[in-house]
Amino acid sequence: MDKINVAIIGVGYLGRQHARIYSELESVELVGVVDKNPETAAAVASEFGTTAYADFRKLLGKVTAASLAAPTSEHASIGCELLRQGIDVLVEKPIASSLEGAEALIQTAQAYQRILQVGHLERFNPAVVAARSIARHPLFFEVHRLGVFTSRSLDIDVVFDLMIHDLDVVLDLVRSPVKSVSAVGLPILSHKIDIANARIEFESGCVANLTASRVSTEKVRKLRFFQPSQYVSLDYTRQDVVVLSVKPGAADAPPVIAPRKIETARVEPLKAEIESFLNAVKTRTEPEVTAASSKQALELAQRVVEQIQAHTASLPVSVAEKS
Repeated sequence: MDKINVAIIGVGYLGRQHARIYSELESVELVGVVDKNPETAAAVASEFGTTAYADFRKLLGKVTAASLAAPTSEHASIGCELLRQGIDVLVEKPIASSLEGAEALIQTAQAYQRILQVGHLERFNPAVVAARSIARHPLFFEVHRLGVFTSRSLDIDVVFDLMIHDLDVVLDLVRSPVKSVSAVGLPILSHKIDIANARIEFESGCVANLTASRVSTEKVRKLRFFQPSQYVSLDYTRQDVVVLSVKPGAADAPPVIAPRKIETARVEPLKAEIESFLNAVKTRTEPEVTAASSKQALELAQRVVEQIQAHTASLPVSVAEKS
């Protein structure tokens, strides 16, 4: 079987993880890595036995697929150029910094018949896969994604950095149009929103309450939802799911709560995501995470940020984003 020649554009923390995984796959030839910082590119290239580049255009004609992990503001411009050059693209989330950029990527991929997958890696978390098979009619979600402060991804709000993972998962599980959004948030240690809470109502009657923070003292990655006669608790980190089902008691006895833990095989979601992308490249089939669904998550994230900004503007004290 011919190997797929791939490259990675942007080899910061996440791009380096892409490089590690590609270098481990026998079906792939990692042709090169690209970064604006020549020292970073050289270090990652040396570590994984490939070539460093400062300009992604130097790789045109040498690769058939690429991971795009550059800053979000560059996703649309670089991604569209790659697609126009006949290169299939796995672009990290969020798909773009604007809906216009997302649409440009989608239209370009369609015009040039290229694979465009977006890096919502939690879709490949075994716990999320299990929850998808359980979700029948979710009515209430409580979601927490909390982390300690780091210097990564400070070019975007916590909504686009962290909460968008859960917005994407909730949209996938609910499968209903959004009816309304309310949200609050604050910048704490950066010039962007660092902590946010959103309440989302769906046409189906479901309500989702989501909290995302990158200024917490502990790391929490949990999603819980209720549906008729059932409570489902998912832990992203442990990759497990606990289901509590309510069953009628005998005669006049109270209802019985039947707990069940769904065992899942631990996998690395990023590796599963990359393998899914490569399969789509080989088979020319639609990716598991489509660009259209990612655009929906981006649109919802933007609505959350707009509501945060509106709430902030209405406050009697100044909590403006830091300059």
